[in-house]
Amino acid sequence: MKIRNKIVTVMLLATSILASAQTKLSNPYGLVYRDAITENVPGKINIHPVKYNLNGIEIAANIYTPANYDPSKSYPAVVVAHPNGGIKEQVAGLYAQRLAETGFITIAADAAFQGASGGEPRNVDKPAFRIEDIRGMADFITQYDGVDVGRLGLLGICGGGGYSLAAAQTDKRFKVVATLSMFNSGVVRRNGFMSSQVETVQERLMQASEARAQEAAGGEVLYTANTLITDEMADKMPFDLYREGHYYYHRTHAHPNSTFRYTTSSLIDLMAFDAATNMYLINQPLLMMAGSKADSFYMTDRAFSLATGTDEKELFLIPGATHIQTYHVPEYVEQAMDKLNDFFGKYL
Repeated sequence: MKIRNKIVTVMLLATSILASAQTKLSNPYGLVYRDAITENVPGKINIHPVKYNLNGIEIAANIYTPANYDPSKSYPAVVVAHPNGGIKEQVAGLYAQRLAETGFITIAADAAFQGASGGEPRNVDKPAFRIEDIRGMADFITQYDGVDVGRLGLLGICGGGGYSLAAAQTDKRFKVVATLSMFNSGVVRRNGFMSSQVETVQERLMQASEARAQEAAGGEVLYTANTLITDEMADKMPFDLYREGHYYYHRTHAHPNSTFRYTTSSLIDLMAFDAATNMYLINQPLLMMAGSKADSFYMTDRAFSLATGTDEKELFLIPGATHIQTYHVPEYVEQAMDKLNDFFGKYL
């Protein structure tokens, strides 16, 4: 019986990976998540690839409209910010599509310098830019036909969650803010995941400074996290987040525009950032969600405890889920969506 169960498990895993690969190869919009839209059918949820200019950079985004969308009517809208290394075709697109299923107009865009968006050098990852990306999505979606500017929500996932907290602190167009598996990019780049690199912070800052000097002199752009990771290397990683992240981004939900790398010079800005700074400025209703088994939960916990400016806040743990599992495992996505629908439905 045990052997049979193992065979079934392997078959199911192989089928899941194959299905994901088939979606990736056949989807005309490049979407790689489960049950992604493959064509726009009248009367159903539709996807609208768009491009717009943000501070001189062309941004690539997808807008999702609800079933039977009527531009003459009024709809609430949600901006969805993608994870570090992620793009709009992965988990951000999944949640944007699912929110559209319940009546929201949603937008998911690639960050400037990343994905299908413009910007050189490629894969610059500076907090100020990522926060501006979120504001830029708000600029665009609030001009979209049918959007009620007074009912604008924000959902940030992983690194996009940290940047969403920072954006919502001062941009009050966002009437509500939610995060899923929030990742505090600055704290991790500075101290290492779970404070595993504190002793090398000065060395890494020097490397970032030298990388910037090299760029300024017209030299080669240097990158961090630019190593090709094998499955064997990933299996030996001490943290679930990175181990499972490898399989999500490089195997089951791989996309050519998605990469973990970022310019080493970005660390000058990243390491000075903390998404939990000034959390008291968030006076909007706040929902922070994380898996109960997520090794990244400490970042959500800290930011939530510092959110003293709002009485309408909730911490929601998804039982049994790790960080990456909230991106794609159906039972965990369903629980997150149920909570999001309650939250956004109440306040928008």
